[in-house]
Amino acid sequence: MSLGRSFTKLWWSQGLSNLADGLVLAAVPLLAVAMTRDPLLVSGMTVAQFLPWLLFALPAGALADHVDRRLIMVWGNALRAVGFGLLAVMLAVHLRSIVVLYLAVFLAGTAETLVNNAALTVPPRLVKRGDLERANGRLVATQSTINNFIGPPVGAALFALSAVMVVTSTAGLFALAALAVITLPRMLPTASDSSGGNHTPGAVVRSIREGWSYFWNHRLLRRVAFISGSINLFSSATEGLLVLLATGPLKVSTSWYGVFIALPAVGAVIGSLIAARVVPAIGGGPVTWLAALVPAASYVVLGLSGSVVLSEIAMFLAAIATALNQIVVTTLRQASVPDELLGRVTAGYRLIVLGAVPVGALIGGGLGRWLGPAHAFVVCGVGLALAALVFASRVTTRALREAERDVQPVTAEEISYT
Repeated sequence: MSLGRSFTKLWWSQGLSNLADGLVLAAVPLLAVAMTRDPLLVSGMTVAQFLPWLLFALPAGALADHVDRRLIMVWGNALRAVGFGLLAVMLAVHLRSIVVLYLAVFLAGTAETLVNNAALTVPPRLVKRGDLERANGRLVATQSTINNFIGPPVGAALFALSAVMVVTSTAGLFALAALAVITLPRMLPTASDSSGGNHTPGAVVRSIREGWSYFWNHRLLRRVAFISGSINLFSSATEGLLVLLATGPLKVSTSWYGVFIALPAVGAVIGSLIAARVVPAIGGGPVTWLAALVPAASYVVLGLSGSVVLSEIAMFLAAIATALNQIVVTTLRQASVPDELLGRVTAGYRLIVLGAVPVGALIGGGLGRWLGPAHAFVVCGVGLALAALVFASRVTTRALREAERDVQPVTAEEISYT
């Protein structure tokens, strides 16, 4: 059953930007490794990409609640296109500097805070509450398929031909993603927006504080944020080291690296597609346990096995658990937060969850330099298992269901088309 033309436009835009992200997922680490084999400097790419979430997440959330969310997605994707376009020019003139690469990724990450935060607040405006799980499942499945399964092999193949080619393609895809959402209906702030149209610095600060206060005082959202933040902390600690582990001890060639990181994404697609049945069957509470413990086990396997096959299986299972959890927490936010606060509350949540990424990348880089990539993976696996014991037990299926039934988001009939 169709979710409507407006949702389809959002879906196309997200798919195009996901493909661009997939190219970057393989090409940027390979470009970094071509410049340096230092684990700390390679992990620095993750820091540059996610540091904007610490710096700009809360302002991005306030922006999503105060201006047209469609325009945020348009201009944010355009900014990413410009950033990678400039990087392509620099590579074309043989200016290959790790600092230049950091700056390009940082600019793209800054735009990503705007686009992703706005995009997460859009589905409740385009589909009915009963269709949110299906809509989110479709978006997550698309992201998992394209970002992790299709994009990386293509990115690695293009990189093998020309670094300029893959970066130019990335810029073009972001430009197309901007065009795909330009005809969406206007998504202006709801009538109950407390700012009353006042956009002075003081009013914006009060608006940000209001959203943060709602998030922080929502115990369940806060607990889920700390669980997801822990997952991201250790995931990012291993992400920058994965290219070193794969091209080193696991002996994966550069041309096959994209395939190596793409195959586990099949698990993310499967998790996204079965979420509508699995989550109600086992409950959102157990899903939070799986989302932490399965990736923790996968890190230990990666660090100790020395086997490409076992590593792929471990990452495949971790991807299933992560996809299930992503749909649970996204639906929780959309269904339990008033629309006029959704952008700011989402930003507060993502400040914790994605703000952990640059911290984890630095930790992973330090562990990789001190212990070596393989042992760093084992340490991260143990750390994530301990974090699950601390946080996951506080989230129950009953609490998730009670939170979701309290607030009804704005429906498709309430969109402003003027």
